[in-house]
Amino acid sequence: MSFARDIPKKAIHYSLPLPGGGLGWGLWLLLVVVPAVASPVLAADAGRVPKPAIEAGRGEKCVESTEFMRKNHMELLKHQRDETMHKGIRTTKYSLNGCIECHASRKNDSVVGSQQNFCQSCHSYAAVKLDCFECHASKPKASAARAAPRQAGDAQRVTGQAAK
Repeated sequence: MSFARDIPKKAIHYSLPLPGGGLGWGLWLLLVVVPAVASPVLAADAGRVPKPAIEAGRGEKCVESTEFMRKNHMELLKHQRDETMHKGIRTTKYSLNGCIECHASRKNDSVVGSQQNFCQSCHSYAAVKLDCFECHASKPKASAARAAPRQAGDAQRVTGQAAK
């Protein structure tokens, strides 16, 4: 005995979106067949977004492997922040300043400001908000000294105290 024979035709008509069952052939093809056939093609085109072009760092090598840093750099920076801010322990291995010193662009001496800069290029590619530099300088200390008047005003605005 077939299960389909026991179901009234009207129930099949309303439960399955088959051609002639309330949907025209064209609409059925558009809604069911085209997405099923096109999804592998569209998935292959998903790689069309250009990967970030990252300038090589200035140091000899990074403190960790590239793969490790891609996945864990934020955790390292947060841990460094907690050690420094809450415990007063200042080390340089995973410091934001160390990253900036090595990865600042040779063109504009910054890690943000254009899609070719180290931090901004990857964060834009991954659609991740980059908010470190709302408080921190995005340039190494040598170029930060040239911008001291502007940064002194920023420090006063952030802390409420005049820079010394």
